[in-house]
Amino acid sequence: MKRREFVLLLVGAVTVAPALRAQQKVMPVIGYLNGTSPAANAELLAAFRKGLSEAGYDEGRNLAIEYRYAEFHYDRLGALAADLVGRKVDVIAACGGAGEARPGGNLTGAAILNVELEQKRVELISELVPQARVIGYLINPNNSAIGPNIASTREAAGVRGLRLEILKASTDGEIDAIFATLVQRVDALLVGDPLFNSRREQIVALALRYRVPTIYNWRKYVADGGLISYGVTFTAAYHLAGDYVGRILKGAKPADLPVQQPTTFELVVNLKTAKALGLTVPPAILARADEVIE
Repeated sequence: MKRREFVLLLVGAVTVAPALRAQQKVMPVIGYLNGTSPAANAELLAAFRKGLSEAGYDEGRNLAIEYRYAEFHYDRLGALAADLVGRKVDVIAACGGAGEARPGGNLTGAAILNVELEQKRVELISELVPQARVIGYLINPNNSAIGPNIASTREAAGVRGLRLEILKASTDGEIDAIFATLVQRVDALLVGDPLFNSRREQIVALALRYRVPTIYNWRKYVADGGLISYGVTFTAAYHLAGDYVGRILKGAKPADLPVQQPTTFELVVNLKTAKALGLTVPPAILARADEVIE
């Protein structure tokens, strides 16, 4: 059997030598590996499929996709990836990241820079809530990759003379319990783990009920009534992932596809929510905002 290639897209990927399947004259098959759930990932999957389509591949027409979701149990990702490799799919698009411009070999992809962006979120929430002294960081304890994010966020908070309190939750009940005590514990909150994307309506409602100024990583939270968000345009990254998979299926070598750094970031502010929380959004933030919801 020919050497397998691993392509880390945003998302990430693994490719079995395309030439092998070409010799067998069968429809190419890719594996889609994701740490979240079908419901939580629906919009981003649509962007991925669009990238594939623009590269000339449509599911059911000239491409088959095998889906594997870890349902936020990240410890399952290794076994799910191994299953897809065992099925000899041509490419695996998987959750992950890559940090070098050209990783070479069989890896490539698109970076999300979550660690660096947490620092920016600390800056924004401290600017929006200048009286804050303690900032909470809501994390999913089942996410084994969260360590660098915590360290980066703690460092950013320390630079501003803020104390960071780590808050752990992975279920609806745990999220409810944490918010019920937040007023006595923190002055503002950061939310960023993908687990919470599927629970954003719950979290946004709790942040409003307990009047906790909260910054998120995705504009969807703010569209649902959240206060402020800052992050990459996730749909653009998934679209690129689909395009890269398409190129690899056509014969491109992963080593020739540079890891793409995000070029579009979104700062979104909800003025209605700010008013409900008794906050005045600084003109400097409004001037930088890509979208202001009134």
